[in-house]
Amino acid sequence: MLWLKTFHILFMMSWMAGIFYLPRIFVHFVEGKEAGQDVTRLAVMAKKLYKFMTIMMMLAIGSGIWLWLAYFPTATGWIHAKVFFVVLMLVYHLWTKRRMKEMQEGYLNHSGIYYRWANEIPLLLTIIILILVVVKPF
Repeated sequence: MLWLKTFHILFMMSWMAGIFYLPRIFVHFVEGKEAGQDVTRLAVMAKKLYKFMTIMMMLAIGSGIWLWLAYFPTATGWIHAKVFFVVLMLVYHLWTKRRMKEMQEGYLNHSGIYYRWANEIPLLLTIIILILVVVKPF
C-alpha cells in the first residue's frame, strides 16, 4: 500500500500544481486583454492545463477512495472532514472549468485582483486537508 500512497501523493501534487497555476493564467489573460495584448495563447494554455489537471484529479480521487477503503473503512471524524474539504476542492475545480470556458469565448468577467484572491482558496483548502491527514485532530 505504500506504492498506492506514493501515487496518491503524486497525483494530488500534480492536481494542485494545475489548480494553483490556472487562476494565474486567468490573471494574465484579464490584464493582457486590458493592455491590448493578444491573449489567445493563454486560452490555449488554460485549456491544455485544465485537461491535465482533470486527469490528475480523477487519479487522485480514485487512489484516495482506494486508500480510504483499504486503510480507513471505519474511520470517523478527520476522514469525514477531509472528504468535505476535498469536495470543496472539486467545486473549485469546476469553478475553474467555467472560467476556462469563458476564456475560450474571449472574456473573463472579473479583474486580475479578483482572480488573484480566488487563487488563495485552494491554498487554504490544501492547508486544512494536510492538517486533517497529518495531525488527525479528531
